[in-house]
Amino acid sequence: MMPRIHPETRSVVFRDRAAGTAFLTRSTAHTSNTIEWEDGRTYPLVDVEISSASHPFYTGAARIVDSEGRVERFHRRYDR
Repeated sequence: MMPRIHPETRSVVFRDRAAGTAFLTRSTAHTSNTIEWEDGRTYPLVDVEISSASHPFYTGAARIVDSEGRVERFHRRYDR
């Protein structure tokens, strides 16, 4: 890597507000919020709306949308 062109990475806690879970990872995200983690250290905290813990695709709660018949229904409704 070339020196001085890459952003600094640091340990950051991401908290999923929907699921109430949190995970520690490395990131370049900046925030003024902090949280005390399980190891007793204080880390920057980034709140996210959705993560793999609450996303329907990853949790298996995804619904299958039945698109069969939609075109026929449109033609039936608006056919002249």
